[in-house]
Amino acid sequence: MKFMIGDSKFGVNQRAIKNGILVVLAAATILLLPLLAMQFTEEVRWDLFDFGVAGALLVGTGLMFVISTRKMRNTGHRAAIGIAFAAVLILIWLELAVGIIGTPLSGQ
Repeated sequence: MKFMIGDSKFGVNQRAIKNGILVVLAAATILLLPLLAMQFTEEVRWDLFDFGVAGALLVGTGLMFVISTRKMRNTGHRAAIGIAFAAVLILIWLELAVGIIGTPLSGQ
């Protein structure tokens, strides 16, 4: 069964929408980990804002990766870009969580 989502005259193709949906599902799956941890321990205390920021970081990074590598065929180049995006994501996440750099955005 095929679903038509998007119109080719606007430049949206099925693969792009599928990849976008996969990114959102992957981010939601990752965000289930702290939600589950909150049920069993007092060490994890996230509120709605924390989930929103983490979701925006995960979805934004995933979509940037998908957009930047959509025309690449070389797996090595795709992996290098993926590692770079993951490194930046982890650096921002750590700064927001514990303030490893010391910016005003650091969490306490």
